[in-house]
Amino acid sequence: MNDIRNDDDLTALLSTPVDADVLSRLHRRLEERAERANVIDIAYTTIDSPVGKLLLAATPKGLVRVAYASEDHDKVLQTLSEKLSPRILDAPQRLQVVARELDEYFAQHRRTFDVTLDLSLSRGFRQLVQIHLPEIEYGQTRSYRDVAELVGNPNAVRAVGTACATNPLPIVVPCHRVLRSDGTLGGYIGGPEAKTALLHLEAA
Repeated sequence: MNDIRNDDDLTALLSTPVDADVLSRLHRRLEERAERANVIDIAYTTIDSPVGKLLLAATPKGLVRVAYASEDHDKVLQTLSEKLSPRILDAPQRLQVVARELDEYFAQHRRTFDVTLDLSLSRGFRQLVQIHLPEIEYGQTRSYRDVAELVGNPNAVRAVGTACATNPLPIVVPCHRVLRSDGTLGGYIGGPEAKTALLHLEAA
């Protein structure tokens, strides 16, 4: 009889609507305890932007991922858990500086990003290209061939294209500033609409 009453009580508790503020406070408490216990290897959050909802993820080393909604945020988090660590938590506080800098960028109050980056999702030549992409200044564009020459391998035009297409930190690492030699867009992880929007933003 007691078991039946306990089951009924549990069912009633689980079916009771929970206030959003209560949930938010509980999550914040969880985030604080996880931070104190040093058990978060990857913190993430999502923000709204003129190019859609963006997923931001950071390790203790720095910002490791910026992902467009078209990439499927759940899939991106799953990949991060497989490649880096399964200890992932929605922890917006750790991404506050990144979120603020992106807001300033989209408001045209920021031209360069100051956040520390973790480039561990890339290796070798791809990482080399991504390290050099911020050298392309705000409002400027370069061709894939230009970038190949910039990194000291003028014949590696295709490889530069691949490095840009697989850039795990779009916007912050500005692969959108790299175009085909005929001036057309070329590929972009966020799609042609997002690439066009970023170029127009910087040209305004």
